Amino acid sequence: MTGVWTAQDVTLQCGIQLPRVQVVYQTYGELSPRRDNVVLYPTSYGAQHTDIEWLISPDGILDPSRWFIVIPNMLGNGLSSSPSNGGLPGLAEQGCVVTHWDNVTLQERLLREVWGIERLALVYGWSMGAQQAYHWGALYPDRVERMVALCGTARTTPHNRVFLLSLRAALTADPAWDGQTFQGVPERGYRAFACIYASWAASQAFYRAELYKQLGYRDLEDYLVRGWEANYRRRDPRDLLAMIDTWLHCDVGNNPVYQGDYERALRSIRAKTLVMTCTTDLYFPPDDCAAEAALIPNATFRLIDSIWGHRAGNPWQHPPDAAFIRQVVQEWLATEGILCF
Repeated sequence: MTGVWTAQDVTLQCGIQLPRVQVVYQTYGELSPRRDNVVLYPTSYGAQHTDIEWLISPDGILDPSRWFIVIPNMLGNGLSSSPSNGGLPGLAEQGCVVTHWDNVTLQERLLREVWGIERLALVYGWSMGAQQAYHWGALYPDRVERMVALCGTARTTPHNRVFLLSLRAALTADPAWDGQTFQGVPERGYRAFACIYASWAASQAFYRAELYKQLGYRDLEDYLVRGWEANYRRRDPRDLLAMIDTWLHCDVGNNPVYQGDYERALRSIRAKTLVMTCTTDLYFPPDDCAAEAALIPNATFRLIDSIWGHRAGNPWQHPPDAAFIRQVVQEWLATEGILCF
């Protein structure tokens, strides 16, 4: 079921005051009478709920016959309040930056006000979804029982920041950008943006093996144009910038609760946590993810051995990685006495 939840008079962490904020959400499965089967599954960069629901099925990673799964669309993704739909009054150039504090505190209100949900059985997230999972665990330590964080970190690293700034520069270098917004379609900007994204999303070994040909693309150029550029052209460039700025500002300790203490925020997570990343992930490499897992009291760290890089954590095009993630998650849950997932 698709729904729209509205909050009135919201002040973002950046100080911008909004008369209303809308969060579009999708649900799968049925809420149990005790409200104890809730899985929150936040969206990732550029994604809307239809892009990430592929793993929800009785034989998938998330089973809707067992769980009540809620996908809240992240602010800035074009469905929830975003620059493109007038729900956000601008970009960082106008002083408007959405943080994960904003996303997660609104999601908490959504769950509580719409369904009376006070506790989460699981938060499952990939990439920017994993960032939101970490924020949930730190901000609501008594209300999150389990977390699965795939290919994401609780704080944006300096190396990852370089990647994000290059994406932002690609879009804003286009002649359509006037220094404040876009006055037309950033044709060259989209192309440069897609090339940068593609170069980081998969590993060097993926490209050496020309695995994109197995996906139906003629050659590398075809893969970049149809597989990447066309995908991001579905999104308004202002929304792409807004989500980049959210990613740039990701820091689980940068909020009124932890006041900049990143390590204390991670150590405060009480949820049983499964941290997974790919051996070849260039955004969130194993060392960064393992270091964060070591700070979380009840964390298990596992690697996805794959040349699909960052995309191994969202393997809708690669069934072997999807099967591996499902197996690991099932086995991890079974250690807690949960036999059906």
